[in-house]
Amino acid sequence: MKTERLYAITVYLLNHGRTSASELAEYFEVSTRTIQRDMDSLCLAGIPVVAVNGAAGGYEISDRFTMEKGFATADDYARIRTALRGLVSATDDQGARHTLEKITHASDSGDSGIILDFSVLREGDQLTLQKLQTAVLEKHTVEFTYTNNNGETRVHRVEPVAVIYRWYAWYLLAYSGVKKDYRTYKLVRMRDLRIMDQPFEKEHEPAEVILRESDKSDSRQYTEIQIRCRETARARVREYLKGTVIREYPGGDVLMKATVVDNEQFWIGTLLSLGDAAEVVSPDRIRARLRDCAEKIVRLYGKV
Repeated sequence: MKTERLYAITVYLLNHGRTSASELAEYFEVSTRTIQRDMDSLCLAGIPVVAVNGAAGGYEISDRFTMEKGFATADDYARIRTALRGLVSATDDQGARHTLEKITHASDSGDSGIILDFSVLREGDQLTLQKLQTAVLEKHTVEFTYTNNNGETRVHRVEPVAVIYRWYAWYLLAYSGVKKDYRTYKLVRMRDLRIMDQPFEKEHEPAEVILRESDKSDSRQYTEIQIRCRETARARVREYLKGTVIREYPGGDVLMKATVVDNEQFWIGTLLSLGDAAEVVSPDRIRARLRDCAEKIVRLYGKV
């Protein structure tokens, strides 16, 4: 186990550069003291680990060190094939297909035991996805009309950094010259997308770095709600709202808690679809919001 961790730490440092002991400890789920001992072991094994002191300090591997290219094991190749098949199923990217063929040819037929079938992700606008990928690779700005969570529509011109699938949808991570900051835009809310002749004016860090910093300053408003559910609604609250049971009642009812994003709509539709099998008991402002939605629906369908 230790040998595997030492190897993984070496690869991590080569990929990410200088990293603090606390970050390594969190990533590998060990103590900082264990990381310090691991660094001593790497040095004894001839790996040129450098310790840098100070606020921006940490561990890094000397630039003169390189690893053999044929380091991947059969299990590594099996995992790579699994990931590539998932990418192909999600985007039908021809480049990914060609890479998958190369990896399959270069390795044995071992199986990772996992199938990643993301074909459902192809149900969106594949043309928009492909155009954005092209703009990212060619480093050209894009312009599109966008409707945000509050129903406001305007034209945006941004520098696209990466196309991302997260939170059950495709998003564009991009730099807004107007906001002087990075923003994410949901692809399904875009229309009239155009790739402009204008090249990037700014050099951007890798998308993973930008996302990590963006997640730290997440400005979305979250609210914890409590829901009393009948047994028939319990599984759906757990599946669609990530709800957890905090109390059980005689007869099968349960009290569940879940966290929702205030200005998003999906969770409202989910709760309304459960009818009288689920009742939000707190907070009161969420109860009022659901009641207003329900009353509008009744007025709409109550017309003669």
